[in-house]
Amino acid sequence: MKKTAANDQDLAPEMQHITVQPRRYVQQRLEREPVRAFFFDMDNTLFDLVAAQVAACGEVVNHLGYDDGNELFRYFLSGVHGFESTENIRQYMADRNIPADGLFDEVCRIYADEKLRHIVPYPGVEQTIKTVRELGLPMVIVTDAEAPDACERLTKCGLRSYFDRTISFDLVKVKKPAPGPFLAALDATGTRPENALFIGDSLRRDIAPCRKLGIRTVYARYGDRFANARQEIEADYVIDRMPDLLPIIRTP
Repeated sequence: MKKTAANDQDLAPEMQHITVQPRRYVQQRLEREPVRAFFFDMDNTLFDLVAAQVAACGEVVNHLGYDDGNELFRYFLSGVHGFESTENIRQYMADRNIPADGLFDEVCRIYADEKLRHIVPYPGVEQTIKTVRELGLPMVIVTDAEAPDACERLTKCGLRSYFDRTISFDLVKVKKPAPGPFLAALDATGTRPENALFIGDSLRRDIAPCRKLGIRTVYARYGDRFANARQEIEADYVIDRMPDLLPIIRTP
């Protein structure tokens, strides 16, 4: 079985394929090295942030007198200003010669309100998180969002109370796949890498760096809209809905 890619160059499109560890191997490892802490990605793992952004983009362009919400969302995907930066809206307006004075702030408020309004947990997420919480082990959010946004989204979903800590961008000053967020989660819980289990939707930003650090991984494939099906990254387990996590952590 091929080893996990260790950096962004290793994750280039030409070397892509998803590898999953056999279920028996996962269970044996869980029995030998019990999970002592659970680390969860937030966006597109607990709820569909992409769908919320698309809906918010639609409301913004409607307010501006246009009907190309998907085109505005492409600005967010471009990487020029960042996936969550409202500068994408400013650029969209500038490219269409829409005056920004006053109107920009107005549509930014619409975007923020509509995005939050459309954030709801994926089916089965709350019950699964509640069941994991009942194990009495540390549960940490590891996210590239800033703390106020993370708090607002988790509260909107009714999930905030289940987590002991949030490792956010403004805390560690680096974003995944840098090791900093994951190391901060290990430090916060006093957990060794082999005793932590990370659940996330991004092969490049979640699974690969965790594998490199020795943290066990669950790939939440249901939330990954942008994965190339040929990407070569090992995951200990793959789930297609959040409740599928429970059989993984309940060894015979």
